[in-house]
Parts: sequence; structure tokens; C-alpha cells
Amino acid sequence: MKKIVLFSISIFIVMQTASCIKNDKDRETIKMLQAKIDQFAPIEIKYDDSVLDERQKEVVKNIYLAAKIMDDIFLDQAYGKNRELLAKLQNSTSALDKKTLEYFKIMFGPFDRLEDDKPFYGTAEKPHGASYYPADMTKEEFSTWIKNNPEQEKAFTSEFTVIRRDGENLKAVPYSDYYKAELTKAAEYLRTAAEYADNASLKKYLLSRADAFLSNDYYQSDMDWMDLKDNLIEVVIGPYEVYEDKLRNGKAAFECFLTIKDKDASEKLAIFAKFLDDMENNLPNPKEHKNFSRGKSSPIVVANVVFTAGDTKAGVQTLAFNLPNDERVREAKGSKKVMLKNFNEAKYKKMLVPIAELILDEEQLKYVSFDGFFNHTLMHEMSHGLGPGNITVNGRSTEVRKELKETYSKIEECKADILGLYNNTFMIKKGVYPETFDKEMWVTFLASVFRSIRFGISEAHGAGNAIIYNYLLEKGGFGYNAETQRVKVNFDKVYDAAKDLANKLLVIQAEGSYEGAKEMIEKFAGETESISVLRKKLEVLPVDIKPVYAIEKMY
Repeated sequence: MKKIVLFSISIFIVMQTASCIKNDKDRETIKMLQAKIDQFAPIEIKYDDSVLDERQKEVVKNIYLAAKIMDDIFLDQAYGKNRELLAKLQNSTSALDKKTLEYFKIMFGPFDRLEDDKPFYGTAEKPHGASYYPADMTKEEFSTWIKNNPEQEKAFTSEFTVIRRDGENLKAVPYSDYYKAELTKAAEYLRTAAEYADNASLKKYLLSRADAFLSNDYYQSDMDWMDLKDNLIEVVIGPYEVYEDKLRNGKAAFECFLTIKDKDASEKLAIFAKFLDDMENNLPNPKEHKNFSRGKSSPIVVANVVFTAGDTKAGVQTLAFNLPNDERVREAKGSKKVMLKNFNEAKYKKMLVPIAELILDEEQLKYVSFDGFFNHTLMHEMSHGLGPGNITVNGRSTEVRKELKETYSKIEECKADILGLYNNTFMIKKGVYPETFDKEMWVTFLASVFRSIRFGISEAHGAGNAIIYNYLLEKGGFGYNAETQRVKVNFDKVYDAAKDLANKLLVIQAEGSYEGAKEMIEKFAGETESISVLRKKLEVLPVDIKPVYAIEKMY
């Protein structure tokens, strides 16, 4: 009998020990998750409805409700099991699951966007094609299918279809069918918003975008968005960016920017649109690659965010955007640049200034300025509309995006950043900026490089900035002091180095050189020794802001 009792006690002790180990492990995991959450500094995004009349408030309310649906659709686009995982976490009462849920919502899934999509919940790897394609699909399988079924190429390469298996075959399913229930509801909200919209151009856009959700044809509503005028409420909603599709950079993610326009600031920046042809002509690429066919209306809007949704909300927050991406619209009307003023102010104060203080040569800290930060963001967005778009490769009409495949986003973001610097120098020569802005521009950008690299070098913006930093460092435009662990701009060399890189990127795009793009990324988009050292120094700082939207408490 004694032996049985002692044996029972032993089992109890073992079970209790195992339980403690499990709890200790949970505590460590919770601590790790909290550290990840703390990388994002909470910022209240206030909704000042005092500038709106009662009807405009109804417009904003219904657009917000439509935007919430974009959150749900993008959650599914990012990973096919996200809805299932979200429900599981929401229904759990454990402290670990509650903390996991908090980071899950920031990342829009169980994969850490700051760590090359490494899973922080579960062990599954994220498919390169997110949920746009079958999880096991390869680029080779996709290409082979189109080669064997050329009549299906248009549907398969459309930005607005998902690819699914159909027995032994594959099929392209339009977003309007695949997300029919969600998009039907979103269209209803936009139509209700249109009923309250007294601005004719806004009403037209909301109605045509509602139609697009159900027809899967976004061309007319993109044209209507470009024609918005005299409107206080600035909104864009629908499928746009292709960053989430790392298999091909071909499928568009749903998102929304709901903002209130800053009319005074917008009018001040309108002067830049007049220089688009001059900037194109001034690009350092060969004359035969100049592109004057894109439309040049190019409105510039400064706005304050009320709410964002979907792709743009996941992980790192957007400072500005340049849409639409449809080359047909760009050739007809250009593109619209929207600067998000309250996001720029928050990131400058919370991220850029502290980063500069830790990594810049102390003698150059005086050149860090909000104007340097904001104006580069503006010129980055304008530069997306410059350079090659529609191109001819071996006698075949095509687009840069299609030829560069999964490398496109990294090369395009790199191009926009380096041209942002190059074109701001041009604006100094034109007398738009004072000559004193030159040093502000270069130094502020150098600090901002490390703001972007912290998002992850595999991410498009981070990779683009890594290319610029490593290339300019190699050419002597930037300098790194291993003793002080600080970086600086070499003003006598930086412009020529930037011009050289700009030319290489523009030629890669003009020639549709997939191999050239891959070579550029492989050679310069890596984590070099100085990047590694400086990133380590910055670990004490938040990586980005986490918007806390006041409007979510209202509806």
C-alpha cells in the first residue's frame, strides 16, 4: 500500500513540475509578445468632425463601415486560415492567447512582418502567394499553366482574381465572385454614403466604386477618383497594392484611406505638379527611355487620416500614397499623390528624431528637419509616376510590373526613393527650395533609411532603402565610422552616387530586365555589417506607430 501511495505522490510531483514548466514557458512567450507589441507606439488618431456638416458626417460614417469590410477581406487575402485563427484567439480566455491576439491584429495574421514573416503563433510558414494562389503553388507551375493555356493568361494575371485548384486543373476566380458577400455589403455602404454626398464628384466616385466591387472592373472608378475636386472628404477604397503577393507581385490587396483634406497645405504643394515634364526630362536615364506618355494632371493632396483599413493598416503604417496603379489611368490622367499629414508628424517625432540622435554623425544632427522628411515623402510619391510604365520588350507590349515579377515592388520603391532625392535636388536648382535645403534633404533621408530598414529588409520599402544605403556607401556618398557607430553624408560625393543608381534602376525598368533586378537586389539589399550594428543600436526604440482611431469608438 505504501508503494502505491508513494508512486501516486511521485506522479503528482511530476505533473505539477510539468505544469510549472508549461506556465513558465507561457510567461516567457507573453513577455516576448509584449516586447513585439511595444515596437509600435500607440498614437491616438482623433476624428475632428467639427469641420463637417451633418450630411458629411453620414458620408464618413458609411465609408468607415465599408472600410471595416476591407479589413476582413484583407485578413483573408493575407492568409487563408486567418479567419479561423482569429475566431480561435477571440474565443479563448487564456492570458497567452489574449496577448497573441493583440499582436495578431497588428500583423493581420500569425506571421511577423518585421521578421520576414516568421510565425509567432503556430509553426506554419506563410505561402509566398499569401492566399491569392493555392498554398503549394510555385512560380513555375503558374507560368507553365499559362504557357499551356494562353487563352487564360488575361484572367490569371489580372490583379483582381484569385487562383484556385479545380480537380486537376486551375481556375481564376474574380474578386467580385470570391468575395461576393463582403463586396455586396461594402457596395451598399458606399451607395448610402453617396446619398448624403453633396459634392458631385465624390458622389460619382462612391457610386462607380460600388459598381466596381460587383463588376470587378475598376477602371472607370479609378478615373472618377482622379476627377475628385472641391471635396473635403478624401477617400480611396478597393484593391490596389501588390506587396502581399510575394510569389509574383501581381495580385492586389484591399485597403482604404479615409481622410479629411487640409486645403491650405494642399494648395501650397500644388506647384510641384507643374514640374512633372521637367522632372521626366531631367531623369538621368537615356533619352530613348524617357516617358512623357503618362498623364500629367497629377493632383497633390495633403490630408489628415480619419481611418485606414486592410493592406495599409497591417504592420507598418503608410506615410503617403500614389494611386491608381492602372497604367491606362496613369497615361490618361496621371496619378494622385496623397500626403498623410498627421501620420508624417507622428512618425517624425516618435521615430525619425530619436533614430537620428542615435546613429547620425553628431555634427550633422542639425540638418535633420521635418521639411526634409515631409518633402522627401512627397517627392517619393511623385517619382512613382515618373519613368517607365508601359514598355516594349522584344517587340512585345507589356508593363514593368509584369516583367519584373516578384522583384517589382522592391525595385519600384527603391526607384521612388532615389528619384525623390534626385528630384528634390532638381527643385533646389529650380528655386522651389532654398539652397540650404540640400543638406537637410540628404541627412534627413539617411536617418529615414534606418526607419525603413527596421521594417524588415525583405519588405519592399526596407529592401529599397537597403539598396540605396549599401550602394551609396560603396560609392562614398555615405560614410560609416565603426568606432563611433555613426553614419554621415559625404556631400561632395552623394549626388553623383545617387544619380548613378537612379540611372541603373530606370534602365532595369525600361528594359524589363528581371535578371538585372534580381542582381541588384541580391548584391545590395542585404544586411551588411554596418546595417546590423546600427539596427542593434535602435532596438531600444519603437519601430513604428500604432494608430488608435477615435472613430472606432463612435460606430
